[in-house]
Amino acid sequence: MADLMLKRVDHREWGTYGVLIGPTGPFIVTLELPWMDNAQRVSAIPAGVYVCKRVQSPRFGNTFEVTGVPGRSHILFHAGNSTADSLGCILTGTTFDPTGGMDGKQGVTGSKMAWDELMDLQRDVDVFTLTLSN
Repeated sequence: MADLMLKRVDHREWGTYGVLIGPTGPFIVTLELPWMDNAQRVSAIPAGVYVCKRVQSPRFGNTFEVTGVPGRSHILFHAGNSTADSLGCILTGTTFDPTGGMDGKQGVTGSKMAWDELMDLQRDVDVFTLTLSN
């Protein structure tokens, strides 16, 4: 089992940046919604330890769901470049893009590449523990 740590590194009014750390160290960056008291579909999830289970999402295909979040469900890891791509999920990226670059949306770049890296790392894993810290 390749357990992961998500260390949040920056909190902004429009989103939350993090770094995903695996067995060999940091490997991708993340983007979540801003902290809004764990409100469904508009907030990042609270810091804590969660079990992530492989699921087949109708929209995102093979992915992992973060389970055990109080009052929340259907929190997935998936590709996406800005918080407009998330309803409370954890988005993957290769670099932070706080200025919005070419499209004007603040977020992350290289989302699909980072997503592939995460899924490659977890290719033989159906369940893992995610430790999420602020």
